Amino acid sequence: MRPQTIQIYLPFGDPQGIRVAEITTRMVRVFDVPRSEMAKFFDMPEANQVAVYYLFGDESEDRRIQCYIGSTNAARQRLKDHLTQKAFWSRALIAVSRTNTITDTHARYLEWKSIQQGYEAGRYALENGNAGSRPHTPAPLQAECEEIFETIATLLATLGFALFEPLATAAPKPTDLTVYCKGRGADAKGIYSSDGLTVFKGSKCASDPTAKATDKNLRYRRTRLLEDGTLAVVDEAIVFTRDTLFKTPSAAAGVVLFRSANGWTEWKTETGMTLAEATGRGVDTVEDNT
Repeated sequence: MRPQTIQIYLPFGDPQGIRVAEITTRMVRVFDVPRSEMAKFFDMPEANQVAVYYLFGDESEDRRIQCYIGSTNAARQRLKDHLTQKAFWSRALIAVSRTNTITDTHARYLEWKSIQQGYEAGRYALENGNAGSRPHTPAPLQAECEEIFETIATLLATLGFALFEPLATAAPKPTDLTVYCKGRGADAKGIYSSDGLTVFKGSKCASDPTAKATDKNLRYRRTRLLEDGTLAVVDEAIVFTRDTLFKTPSAAAGVVLFRSANGWTEWKTETGMTLAEATGRGVDTVEDNT
């Protein structure tokens, strides 16, 4: 990590609309475009360029955000196709050259690299399948692509999409807390960080909902996590197949315990201190995420 200056430009003056981010000494810039404003982007000259693009879905409490990564010789036409063919996304982040010097070879390598690193980080649910084989790229061009990729990663994170940053389980900080959630046959371990609560791979969940009525949204969450492979049945137990980030401790506890749960009191440190106590949250500020 090193100090960097990033410029964010609002071409239409709306901070919730199209944003353009760049490191002024680098050759690439990233357009952050809401789906509802794609027509404005299509009128810009950059829509004619070779591009690497990232389509992101909406945030949810219980599931990784969906992301699709692609490259194209002409951003306008490819993104028009995605408007009709892909319903999940709400924002497109489009990386183009400031000097119009990114070639199709650059773009294909950057697409491959992005998919590979996105899967490795595990922070988003990629809609791409696998990364495929690495495109043939001469060594000088590959070095250039690696620098471009570093810039794209920094700009995406600055705009709020840390696609390539590993979860806290892979790179814990001294301030992160290791916590446990047990009960109803569940035995889960996780880490609480500034991102939220990440449940560790191998954590065991309660198999069945409580006898009383269980919130239908929670049932739906569990079903989705089983369908996308985040949860799986292993030796008659339901376990996490990968480290999984939840926005709130309560969303994580609800999935683990299969009931409405206050994550600030259900997650505890090894010494038995609740997460609320360990983080200094007062009882009156604890939220029950039902």
